[in-house]
Amino acid sequence: MARIRTIKPEAFASESLAAVSLSAERTFFGLLTQADDKGRIRDQAAVIAGQLWSLRREHGPVEVEEDLTQLDAAGLICRYEGEDGRQYLHVVAFALHQKINRPSMSRIPSCPHHDLGVPREPSLPVRGAVTEDSRTGQTADREPAVSRESAVQGPFSEPSQPVEEGLTEPDVSPQRPDLGPRNRELGTTPLGGASAPAPQTVSAKDLVTEYTAACEHRPPTSVLGQLGREAATLLAEGIDPAHVRAGLDRQRTKGLHPKTLASVVHEVMNAGAPTTAVTHRPWTNPTDVAAAYGGAL
Repeated sequence: MARIRTIKPEAFASESLAAVSLSAERTFFGLLTQADDKGRIRDQAAVIAGQLWSLRREHGPVEVEEDLTQLDAAGLICRYEGEDGRQYLHVVAFALHQKINRPSMSRIPSCPHHDLGVPREPSLPVRGAVTEDSRTGQTADREPAVSRESAVQGPFSEPSQPVEEGLTEPDVSPQRPDLGPRNRELGTTPLGGASAPAPQTVSAKDLVTEYTAACEHRPPTSVLGQLGREAATLLAEGIDPAHVRAGLDRQRTKGLHPKTLASVVHEVMNAGAPTTAVTHRPWTNPTDVAAAYGGAL
């Protein structure tokens, strides 16, 4: 579910954002609106392309994947794998720039690189301070604990993040325990109990990667981008990935334009259908009436 977020004026003078392309910067701002209240989101280029670039067909999953690669290299996002084996990402400085009123619990696993808290050294006793025990009248050494603020921290390249109480988060929202959390992960079971559709096991990126590997010379980037968009559209319609793969193989062999992929896949899907058409023969009176009717008249 999209959310209203804040973009600070200094974002347009950020050196990190200036290091990526304009499309990657637009994708970054869009991620702020799609991420949950912890700044986390599923790392699915095709889904993100549909959320942020639905009216820009020229910028599909392949281009969004390139945007995410640039943002990850610039340290603006962090891509990681959860304990469930799925891919996730989060905006690294999300907590520093977004002030969330009554944040919802996140259903996405924490980032193992940024969300584990900052380790601190144990408190050391301070010797030499003397106090008097009011019950015995004797003096004893006092060992005040070192405050949390003065604890020594090791060097870290990333800014310190707020320490979380635990690595796991409850699945129930504190505001409405009966309804569960407001933020639900894409692809999970709905609250009503109905099963959600299973995610596509083969993505358009995988098919284009196979297509490129089978070519003797790498095709132009624009061709691969168009093939990726056409393949993603076919997969979204529920076309079997095996049919799309066979269509890509036939298109590579014939050297056809990427826009013809849908027609080629249609040809592959219906290759087993009968191709011999019945020829229409208009009725005419027979020349030899006796032979035609066998003397039945």
